[in-house]
Amino acid sequence: MSDPKPASGPSAGGLLNGYESVVCVSGGIAAYKTADLVSKLVQDGCGVTVAMTRNAARFVGPTTFRALTGRPVLTSLWHGDDSGQMLHLDPGQAADLVVVAPATANIIGKLAGGIADDLVSTLLLGADCPVLLAPAMNARMWQHPSVRRNVGLLREQGGLLVGPEEGWLACGTCGPGRMSEPETLHAAIRQQLLRTPPKRAQA
Repeated sequence: MSDPKPASGPSAGGLLNGYESVVCVSGGIAAYKTADLVSKLVQDGCGVTVAMTRNAARFVGPTTFRALTGRPVLTSLWHGDDSGQMLHLDPGQAADLVVVAPATANIIGKLAGGIADDLVSTLLLGADCPVLLAPAMNARMWQHPSVRRNVGLLREQGGLLVGPEEGWLACGTCGPGRMSEPETLHAAIRQQLLRTPPKRAQA
């Protein structure tokens, strides 16, 4: 994996110039790949806002994503200034695509079950755009009937899934459950976004 490169803003000449995305990071070791993915999207001209679960911050700090996107990272339903403004709807309404990478068994289950108990799960349920998930988990978890049911339900509802791949997993075993590489996800995101003009162009 190439080292993520900081960026101050979208590239003026990027293919995704004008598009907005929200990248949701949940708590899995594959979060380190998401930093590279975010860097690629920004360099391609896409505006990226990152939202993180509490557990995601145990793997990659918000400062990393802030440096890569040039934007504040969303980690709570509430502003830190005690203004009372909630953050769970605006990002998903402005975005052309919401990406969940890594998409753990937990966040997949919440989305399939309609559970909204933190910023990321609430944002996903309120998104006004397609949602693309990049699953990442232990092979036994990926093959569990409950996870298979949840994945099937999300697909029936129009959810887009990329991966997972087979390979070496953090638990020390080989099998399905490895999050797709940033290059693969970047290509899938680009393809999805370019299906329609950016929202801001349609306004």
